[in-house]
Amino acid sequence: MPARPNPRDSGAGSLLRARSAMSRHAWREAYDAFAAADLERTLEARDLERFAEVAHLVGRPAERDAIGTRAHQAHLDHGDVEGAARTAFLIGFGLMVAGDGARASGWLARAQRILDDANCDCVVRGYLLMPQGMRLTGQNPAEALATFERAMECGRRFNDKSLVTHARLGIGRSLVRLDRIPEGVALMDEVMVSVISGEIDHVTAGAIYCAVIDACHEIFDMRRAHEWTDALTAWCAAQPDLVAFQAACLLNRASILQLTGAWTDALDEARRACEWLADPPGQPAAGGAHYRAGELHRIRGDFEAAEAEYRAAHAHGREPHPGLALIWSAKGRTDDAAKAIRRLLGERQDTRRRVQVLDASVEILLAAGDVESASAAAEELTQFASRVGAPYLMASAARGRGAVSLATGDARAALIDLEQALDGWRALGAPFEAARTRVMIALAHRALGDESSASLELDAARRSFAELGASWDLARTAALSSQTRDASHQLTDREVEVLSLVAAGKTNRSIATSLGISEKTVARHVSNIFTKLGLPNRAAATAYAYEHKLVK
Repeated sequence: MPARPNPRDSGAGSLLRARSAMSRHAWREAYDAFAAADLERTLEARDLERFAEVAHLVGRPAERDAIGTRAHQAHLDHGDVEGAARTAFLIGFGLMVAGDGARASGWLARAQRILDDANCDCVVRGYLLMPQGMRLTGQNPAEALATFERAMECGRRFNDKSLVTHARLGIGRSLVRLDRIPEGVALMDEVMVSVISGEIDHVTAGAIYCAVIDACHEIFDMRRAHEWTDALTAWCAAQPDLVAFQAACLLNRASILQLTGAWTDALDEARRACEWLADPPGQPAAGGAHYRAGELHRIRGDFEAAEAEYRAAHAHGREPHPGLALIWSAKGRTDDAAKAIRRLLGERQDTRRRVQVLDASVEILLAAGDVESASAAAEELTQFASRVGAPYLMASAARGRGAVSLATGDARAALIDLEQALDGWRALGAPFEAARTRVMIALAHRALGDESSASLELDAARRSFAELGASWDLARTAALSSQTRDASHQLTDREVEVLSLVAAGKTNRSIATSLGISEKTVARHVSNIFTKLGLPNRAAATAYAYEHKLVK
């Protein structure tokens, strides 16, 4: 008589396929196989943990938490204290990263209580120090440093490479916050060696990639940010099924591509990040993705699209300024822009956000005529640059000082700082920032009566803006150049009227209705305006109209 099949053997094939797929980093295949095995048999706690990990990697946070909760209960049922604490920590840490603070706190507290009640000394105690250290990094970096050092010692004691590596990253970031930047950066470079060599699990590896790149942006070390972003991109590309970390990878790439002038590619990456972060809804990072898309539209001169993205960023909890304030200033709403930027100056931000606010403040406050406040912002930016020493910050601070000197009539002092800034932007391979600095250098030459040098700089800036597709800055530069500075007198009264309506956002059909003329006649007027003023498109014409106060 044949032996009766063991019900626990049911689903064994699916489970083996799931484990095999995990070993090959075929995350989608692993998820489907685990799901099949879960329907066919009762999965043991360790396999439920693996299932939860795969759910995280394929971008299913709700399923990850539900499966993780089942793993936690299975460990409790079998009296596995360490397993129960570990799964409680993993759920809590995932919720903390997702911004669900209340539930995260509950699960982390549960993990701690389970260990304390059983008087259990295990590696999970070291992992529980990580959220504490992360919370302290921005408030008390010295205490954070001590916390991460305790976590690293625990990892060494239990020979847990993932914990040791993650704790080292925390130590590096704490050192950076303590202005021990070379030490911190060297430690983070060492951490990345462990990640790239495959010494740690994939969930920890992805988190470390993102954290290190974020730290590089925080200190404006764009060279390192570029290198590690390329490494993260390759890591993600090698795992086509990977969803977790993809959005962060896309946003980091968008930031680097924006700086180096590859704006079309950058916008594509930002849009893809927005799509990744739309499902499931409510992800905190979605605000940053929309803000990045807004920035790219703004520098291209598409203010309408930029404002839409900034508003989407605001809806997701991301401050829409200084990007939106810069648009207001460009459109002549200098009072509104100045009020928004002064509010931001009075608030606390992390270093990365503060530098963005300060850089924009100089431009906005000078446009509003508040030279004193602009000077204070430039000085604070200079202090950041002196402390950190990053080339990006040095160039930004030098340009800010040059702008203030130019506004106060000291063109010679302005030239010294602006030439330093231009050298910095060139070294960084930042063509847009270099072109904007050239325009200011031209104004300094013009103030000193050197019109020939001013024309050279303006011509160089115009070429760069044209190549980049920066229509607003192209139009402004055209307005400043000698051949277009007074070109508006070439327009007929009707063309001036049409230009003002174009700048107000009216379509040709709408203009035709307003003026009682044919749409074809409007098109001819628009074409004549572009030709006479040397402008490429409606966005550039809009910029010119605002620059010359031709908007009704």
